[in-house]
Amino acid sequence: MEAEVREIREHMAQFPPFEQLSDELLDAVAMSVEIAYHQAGTEVYAYGQPIHALPYIRSGAVEVYHHNGELYNRLAEGDIFGQFGLLRNRRVRFPVKAIEDTLLYLIPEELFDRLCDEDESFADFVELSGAGTRLKSTVEQSVRDNDMMVTRVRRLITRLPVMIEDSATVQDAARLMTENDVSSVLLLEPAENADSDRVFTDNDDNTWRLAGMLTDQDLRERVLAEARPADTRLKDIAHGELITIQSDESVYEALLTMLRNNIQRLPVLHRRRPVGVIHLSDIVRYETHSSAYLVSNIFNQSTVKGLSRLIPDVRAAFIRLVDEGATSQMIGTAMSTIGRSLMRRLVEMAEAELGPPPVPYCLLVHGSLARNDQSITTDQDNALVLHDSFDPAQHDAYFKELAKRVSDGLDACGYPYCKGGIMATNDKWRQPLSQWKRYFEEWIAKPDPERLLHSSIFFDLDAVYGEERFLEELQDLVATRASKSPLFLAALARNALNRTPPLGIFRTFVVEKDGRHDNAINIKRRGIAPMTDVIRVHALAVGSRAQNSFERLDDIDRAGSLPAGQTDKLRHALEFLSTVRLRHQAYELKHDHEPDNAVEPEHVSDADRHNLKEAFQVLSNAQKFLRFRYPTPNR
Repeated sequence: MEAEVREIREHMAQFPPFEQLSDELLDAVAMSVEIAYHQAGTEVYAYGQPIHALPYIRSGAVEVYHHNGELYNRLAEGDIFGQFGLLRNRRVRFPVKAIEDTLLYLIPEELFDRLCDEDESFADFVELSGAGTRLKSTVEQSVRDNDMMVTRVRRLITRLPVMIEDSATVQDAARLMTENDVSSVLLLEPAENADSDRVFTDNDDNTWRLAGMLTDQDLRERVLAEARPADTRLKDIAHGELITIQSDESVYEALLTMLRNNIQRLPVLHRRRPVGVIHLSDIVRYETHSSAYLVSNIFNQSTVKGLSRLIPDVRAAFIRLVDEGATSQMIGTAMSTIGRSLMRRLVEMAEAELGPPPVPYCLLVHGSLARNDQSITTDQDNALVLHDSFDPAQHDAYFKELAKRVSDGLDACGYPYCKGGIMATNDKWRQPLSQWKRYFEEWIAKPDPERLLHSSIFFDLDAVYGEERFLEELQDLVATRASKSPLFLAALARNALNRTPPLGIFRTFVVEKDGRHDNAINIKRRGIAPMTDVIRVHALAVGSRAQNSFERLDDIDRAGSLPAGQTDKLRHALEFLSTVRLRHQAYELKHDHEPDNAVEPEHVSDADRHNLKEAFQVLSNAQKFLRFRYPTPNR
């Protein structure tokens, strides 16, 4: 394949709908395109003119207009346009103008028709395309990849195998194992021909056959126990049949292979070349990083110190989930489950020392933990709802101490104190149920900036421990009262407009310039948080009792309170923004940096950068609609 065609292929393979094409179809596209160039300010297509190719933007940017001259969309690198005309009468339906010097790849109409006929995903993409299509395709493909995901053996490999010729002595092998701090070496012999599945060529073009493996157990049982001399040749030690596994096999298959053959080590081959050796303990260690194992381990701890020692395991579980391509909903649920388990264990430990509570109570959480979308970096937001028989003089000392132990324990486990004081250690947030109801009723009836702030925090609530009926009463109150208060909804909607997405006037990001994170975007503050605020307003308006943002979108969709397709756009945008944040935090952890929310657009791939802009545009449009949907009522 010529270099120019290869470059075209590699570029188009990064972007939907071409990224999912078969190699055959992608090659056909790369070899068939024609190239066109348009200067900034020039017309690319006029309304009604014939169109005989699908334009793909290699570089530059264009604006697409409605027939009446109103701006319809702004497209950039990796985007396509003109598909509507090709699908209908081969005439342009939306005029297009270059707003930058723009290079286009033109896919001939005959090949466009073939792609639609032979690739269902391509056909769906172009037939349903519009604003948000690429973002939708990216998110849905990520979900499909996760559904089909099977962890590969290669993920367990941490180092290259140590290898030695079988003509060497056992002493040579023992010395090599000691120097490399390994418990096994692979044995090689020169290969006379390549007609074997164990023959490979090394980096120096030498041809070898994988002849066997020597372990520390072999040295004990077959050398020392049999009083063999140190100069015994490795080839003279019986090894039996060598069992191997390919690097793209699943971890599960590796475990079955070990169990079937009663072995604890498996050489791993990439095609025929040894790339590592995995031990049964590697699989066990891998499984111990799962969130399910971690939760079980949490409840086996009896001290705060023991819980705090699990911080590396929490981070390892997070990294594993991200690396395996789990969705943000899966990761959020797993991390929230870990957070709740830590809190429950801390309460159990506190009660064991303080004795039974003097009155029934419920420990509530707010924010990301209540919404089931917690990441690896979060502070603590909690409160205590007490039975109405609570007497401060008699009972408060107990609950104040319980709250302190839980809060101090969380801080020791990597969940820092809330800077805003949203913790049960604060007297205001440690109250009887009747007082909490008065709080909520007042915040809804008389919204002001402080009460709106409290609403945004406390109206995302869930129970962690104790009397869940207290939680249900508060959730019922919020769902019933908020939906019937236009004044509150209008005020909350205006409050949700305070944080805007970082979109510049002309296809650029507005980045931070605060010295700490120059040229970065705080993706939580400028994307995920305002998106969560928007969804919360709509959810309260329809009386939803759901706390998770995706579940709230389900309720909003069922209520039909948004235009058709809008909840899907919000869902895809939120999923993508959350995924970018989680990937960034996992990268920071793997490079020994403290994770944060500061994503630098320049360090994001071209495709993801485009999707970020699209997600932020969805948020911007949603905020504009919010102002229209919930106007301030006339008094």
